[in-house]
Order: sequence, then structure tokens, then C-alpha cells
Amino acid sequence: MGYIFNYNDAIAYEQWCNEAKNKRATELENRLMLNMLEPVQGSRVLDIGCGTGASLFPFIEKGLLTTGLDPSPDMIDIALKNLGHRADLYRGFAEDLPFDDNFFNQACLVKSLEFVEDPKKAIEEACRVAKDKIFIGVLNRYSIRGTRLRVRRIFTKSLYDHARFFSIWELEEIIRELLGNVPISWRTVCQFSAPTGRISHTIEHSNLVQKCPFGAFTGMTVTLIPRFRTRLLELLRHPASEGGAVAGLARAKELKIEN
Repeated sequence: MGYIFNYNDAIAYEQWCNEAKNKRATELENRLMLNMLEPVQGSRVLDIGCGTGASLFPFIEKGLLTTGLDPSPDMIDIALKNLGHRADLYRGFAEDLPFDDNFFNQACLVKSLEFVEDPKKAIEEACRVAKDKIFIGVLNRYSIRGTRLRVRRIFTKSLYDHARFFSIWELEEIIRELLGNVPISWRTVCQFSAPTGRISHTIEHSNLVQKCPFGAFTGMTVTLIPRFRTRLLELLRHPASEGGAVAGLARAKELKIEN
């Protein structure tokens, strides 16, 4: 079992999300997610590890049929307060999703893969329940911010004491092991610690800058390709009637007579 946020964690995280600089970062991350997923109005989307619901808002505003899942009942309570009945919310684990195969068009893991027990299984489950694309959003292991968080947890207590950080290449390796040679795309945002002003806004939205592998937040999409299982079927043989001619032999005799 991965780390499950308790009541104090959930309150601290909600307060962190409401700070101005963190709101701006979340807006950048959500915009990147929407641009990469390209969801169609009316499609079904699942947010795995939805937390307090911050990543569900853009989907709701786009008119999507939105579902969130989180292992923490305290996080679900806050998400319900924030979202009301605009999304279906469930308590559950990323490694064992309570949904049928291909039930959703898209599935996302936004800053939740860091806290699961088995990241590979969580990605596999996301691919199972989605039929078009999955989006994985993580704090970049090799960004300045990611490095700072990993160093800081040595000296001070924080939520990220329980987090596992990923690089772009680690995620790609997991996906290739699970799915083979499927289309993968990645970008990064939050190149600055506090993205403010027109200049930083312009830089953050540059396609060229988003291909920098060291932004604080990495967004990765995987386009899912249907797989089909085949099984051998027993060949049915109908024995020739006793004493009857075989069609091929009869044809051969006809040819011999003509010659």
C-alpha cells in the first residue's frame, strides 16, 4: 500500500493549493494536460489520485463526464466539498481500479504516481480502463524544484517525505515494458520557481521551451493501441463418404482424360 494522506495532510495540501504561486503553477499544469490530452466534449475521463479535486476542474469546465478516485477518505471529503456533484468520486487504489476495461476515454495520474506502492501496476491499470489516451503528470526528478524537494526532506518533514520522483526516461521505460512501441509524447512546464509576469508567461507557453527536459512538472501522454488476443481453433474435418471420389482426384482424372 502506498502513502495515504491523513486528515492533517489533506488540510495542509488544500492550503498549499490555495497559495497564489501554487495556483499559478496548477493552472500551467492543467493547461498542459488539456492541450496534450485533447479531450472531446462528452467523453469520459478518470483522474486517478484526484486528491482535493484540483485537476478535475478543467475537465468539468470542458463538459466532460468526470470521475475521480483517491485512497484517502479525507481527500475525497475535501474534493466533494470543492466539486459538489459535478464529478463522481470514489475511494480506491490506483493499482486496483474498480472499473471495467475501456470504460473511460482518457485516464490521468497527476502528481499521484509519486505516492503509489507499485507505479508500474498503476500505469497498467490506467491503460486498462482507458481506451484512447492516458496522461501522467509528475514532479520532474531532474528539475531544480525536484532536486530541492528531495534535499529538503532530508532536513525537514514534509508531504514529499513519502514521494518517489520520476524522470522522463524512467516513465518511458515503464511504458515501453508494458505496452511496447506505442506513441509517447512529453512536455514540461514551470521552468521558473514562481511563474509571474508576461515574459515568464510567454516562455512557459513556448512549444520549444516545453521540450526542455528539466521543467519542474512533466506531462506525458500515451496513445493507446488496441490489442487482440487470439486462440487456436480446432480445424473441423468432414470425412469423405465411403467409396466416394475426392474432388481433387476427380479433377485430376478429368485433366488426364483430356490430355
